[in-house]
Amino acid sequence: MSQTSGFGPDLAEVFGPAQRDGGPELVQLLTPEGERVHHAEFDLDFSADQVRGFYRDMVLTRRIDTEATALQRHGELGIWAQLLGQEAAQIGAGRALRPQDHVFPTYREHGVAWCRGLDPLRLLGLFRGVDHGAWDPEEFHFGLYTIVIGAQTLHATGYAMGMQRDGVVGTGDPDRDAAVVAHFGDGASSQGDVNEAFIFAASYNAPVVFFCQNNQWAISEPIERQTRIPLYQRALGFGFPGIRVDGNDVLATYAVMQAALQRAREGQGPTLVEAYTYRMGAHTTTDDPTRYRLSDDVEHWKLKDPIERVRVYLRRNGLADADFLDAVQEEADQLGATLREGCKAMPDPQPLAIFDHVYAEMTEELAAQRDGFAAYLSSFDDARQEA
Repeated sequence: MSQTSGFGPDLAEVFGPAQRDGGPELVQLLTPEGERVHHAEFDLDFSADQVRGFYRDMVLTRRIDTEATALQRHGELGIWAQLLGQEAAQIGAGRALRPQDHVFPTYREHGVAWCRGLDPLRLLGLFRGVDHGAWDPEEFHFGLYTIVIGAQTLHATGYAMGMQRDGVVGTGDPDRDAAVVAHFGDGASSQGDVNEAFIFAASYNAPVVFFCQNNQWAISEPIERQTRIPLYQRALGFGFPGIRVDGNDVLATYAVMQAALQRAREGQGPTLVEAYTYRMGAHTTTDDPTRYRLSDDVEHWKLKDPIERVRVYLRRNGLADADFLDAVQEEADQLGATLREGCKAMPDPQPLAIFDHVYAEMTEELAAQRDGFAAYLSSFDDARQEA
């Protein structure tokens, strides 16, 4: 079907200059210049403490990211998935959660992990290869990182359906009613798992918020090669609402996610939130984004930095002084030192530990594999003794 046939939108309508910054449908409460604007549907009154808290969270999350990237470059981590530029999307979504809500992340939700109280050293342990994710998902209501692209959306939907059956949805008790968030990227939206999760969530009215961080790139593939309509509009085809929010605006992201989560907790079903943002760094530390994207695009998005717009807003309105900003920076420096020291001090894993958490109970087949591997390892000790 040609673009001139009149059947559906063409690429210029969806990704042309008028849509470059998210289009007129973008929900925004804080402009890139740090100006507070209002929205008829998603407008909240934010206290000074709340905005200062968002700022601190984003600065510390960025420090986690930059330190982990440096550790990987020095050979201390095997790989690292960067979130540079996506701090507002993650902190806004993470701080909108209640303690009883449950999160299913990808492998990049370091800011959400921070909001759930997870020690960032536990994240580094996974990327250093000393464990498979050393945290209890039930303790933090934050699942283990998922490497299989999009698989966590089905897990999240199933968990949300389980919440319905446990009677913790739509009771009217704010301390009891719970929701689920499934994080994924624009590239994952092309996966069958994600679309199947949409179908099940819609069919069963599951209390799940699908939070898509559209950072414009599925590794090296731009968003215009992935879809012919804005991603948030896909939700309508499955029978539930979708909305696009400025993912570099922590205030707007928080407001939209608060509304979507409350809708889910009340039993009104799923919502797709498209956080329109940009991946300032590489897909992972094995990626070279200079090979497939223009430096002009990166410079354009640098002007939309999520941290800088909050800093400007705080200073312009007299909500934070130099002492506060210096204190946050000092805390970030201390966090960086802790991560460097803690990462290098991690003990090497025991080789046989790989068998410990495959199944809830050890099977005969797995036990035989473990014994065979143990014998293989011991053969090296025998060889050294003979030498």
